[in-house]
Amino acid sequence: MTIDEIARAAGTAKGNFYRYFSDKEALVAGILEPMATAMREHIDTCRESLEEARGRDDLNGAYGALALKVALTAMQNLDACRFYLQESRGPATGARAPLVALSDEVQNAATELTQVAVERGLLEVSDPRISALAVVGATEVLMLGILDGRLEGLHPTEVAQTMIGMVLDGIRAR
Repeated sequence: MTIDEIARAAGTAKGNFYRYFSDKEALVAGILEPMATAMREHIDTCRESLEEARGRDDLNGAYGALALKVALTAMQNLDACRFYLQESRGPATGARAPLVALSDEVQNAATELTQVAVERGLLEVSDPRISALAVVGATEVLMLGILDGRLEGLHPTEVAQTMIGMVLDGIRAR
């Protein structure tokens, strides 16, 4: 979509677009920012909880709270979430760069959270990157399934809690 088309769809002049955004990449970054900021806060809170976790219940609580907060953030930012899920796997060029950057940030944060849990003896995985990326990938596919109607009738929080339970049952330290 061209900037002319974006301005026309927004019911404004092309010059107004440039008053707020330098280019389409800046527009995409602006669209993602509220969701990205919330995600960073949720990840930080989860990290803090994991660093203080003493056992299974604390682990479940930390990841369960993260799942719930991420699901609610997605529901509060439906259009940005759908945009992210549909476009974040492409090449990091042009307007897609902020989407791919956020995807990389989420994947890296998931790996770091898993590493914290492993170091605290709460999870047993040989490589935190594998389990973290598997969870992120599965969660994103499930969320897209909700948004496009393949999981009609399920609320994102229910899907998130189910996913976390399945994963933790498989990799929790015994």
